Amino acid sequence: MPNIKTQNVSDLIHPPVEQVLTRVGKTAVDEGIEVYAVGGVVRDTLLDRATTDIDFVTIGHGTGIQLAEAVCNDMNGATAHVYPNFGTASVHIPSPEGDGVAALEFVGARKESYRRDSRKPIVEEGTLNDDLNRRDFTVNAMAMHISPDRLGEIIDPFGGRSDLKKGVLRTPLDPAKTFDDDPLRIIRAARFSAQLGFPIDPKTVRAMRKCADRLSIVSMERISYELEKIISASIPSIGFRALFESTTLKLFFPELVALQGVDTIGGQKHKDNFFHTLEVLDNLVQLTAHRSSKETHWLRWAALLHDIGKPRTKRFTPGIGWTFHGHEERGARMIPKIFKRLRLPTDERMKYVQKLIRLHHRPVSLVDEIVTDSAVRRLLFDAGDVVEDLMLLVRADITSKNPLRVRKYLRAFDTVDEKMIVVEEKDRVRNFQPPVDGLEIMKSLNLEPGRLVGELKEAIREAILEGNIPNEHDAALDYLMKIKDRIMKNARDLEKNSR
Repeated sequence: MPNIKTQNVSDLIHPPVEQVLTRVGKTAVDEGIEVYAVGGVVRDTLLDRATTDIDFVTIGHGTGIQLAEAVCNDMNGATAHVYPNFGTASVHIPSPEGDGVAALEFVGARKESYRRDSRKPIVEEGTLNDDLNRRDFTVNAMAMHISPDRLGEIIDPFGGRSDLKKGVLRTPLDPAKTFDDDPLRIIRAARFSAQLGFPIDPKTVRAMRKCADRLSIVSMERISYELEKIISASIPSIGFRALFESTTLKLFFPELVALQGVDTIGGQKHKDNFFHTLEVLDNLVQLTAHRSSKETHWLRWAALLHDIGKPRTKRFTPGIGWTFHGHEERGARMIPKIFKRLRLPTDERMKYVQKLIRLHHRPVSLVDEIVTDSAVRRLLFDAGDVVEDLMLLVRADITSKNPLRVRKYLRAFDTVDEKMIVVEEKDRVRNFQPPVDGLEIMKSLNLEPGRLVGELKEAIREAILEGNIPNEHDAALDYLMKIKDRIMKNARDLEKNSR
């Protein structure tokens, strides 16, 4: 942990960020504007974390936009989203850490007051102290001088540095008033807890519970934005636990909360599927540590939702115990409604999540049975391009406390992986394209387009997946000629009987 008691932290600022702060500070002096870096950049400097988005507060009416325009000209950036009513503007420049584009946000210092029926504040011009007063958590309520002669001097009215050192999250002012004024901060508390790995101060948690119902005035888009941040964190379970323990998760994600709890009948009980799910999510993050959170984002959503169908399929059968038969299919069917409510995209990303949920038990069934070429071939065919992600998900799904059981399943999944490599090299079914397509079937058998053509294609596909014929054109065409009379006769008989 850096020495966060230091009054001047210029030696802790990452060099690329220091260059940006120095340029902005010099431009502000040239413009005669008083400016400070605030919030995340100060916090991340003290934690030795990389920063891409930097917020600045200026003092004086209209100075935020004025400084943004001057910085844009000086740094060859692009000005975007100017809000004159709020005195706010942003400038996009090449990232100071050399990765993509950074956003510099400029806003005039302000103070805010709230109405009971809205989270939109009444905004007035204010001082730096007013601006820090309105911030959500002490670790985000610090400012830094950036003028050339005072670069790195910290202004910390609420003990943010001390809370960073303790590793705790609390509000600058009374937490009940903080959350009552802006209930989205309840979700943000969970988000920062997950991102920083900090527990939330007990008094703050109590206020989160007390003010939970105030979230009804917050748009789902804003809540969803914070959920996306939580699921992208290095330990996302921390954020979801915080939401659960503060009773807020049930307000917008009841299906996830429904997983919680353990039922017992005749001494037989099942695991708590909510906490199991959070463990699976964290396991997946560890397994994909070599990949960026952006790259694995929707795989993480699949982990969070993989057992979502269990409450609706839970059954107890004497002599057998608890079962969740068909929870994969039920869960996959629940996804569109959940995505729509949470304002998540209902495009190919949603279909990817559905596919993983629908298939996540298939590799487990191969572990419990003899791994046949046919079963592996079908899994490769059904999974297609997501097969690697599917195997990561099923490995993350091993949460047994019995190390022997864990090793058994991991070895078995290794066997499945090896078998898939062999089968795919031999049969090429992962991205299956029929060796004899519908046009060739119609031409060879003088058929019109219709259901019969589909049945013949399906018969060829099944023969390939069962291993009865190789995935080759000539073999498939020969097989077509062998089965055509039988399938065409069955089709005619079925049509005759339906009249």
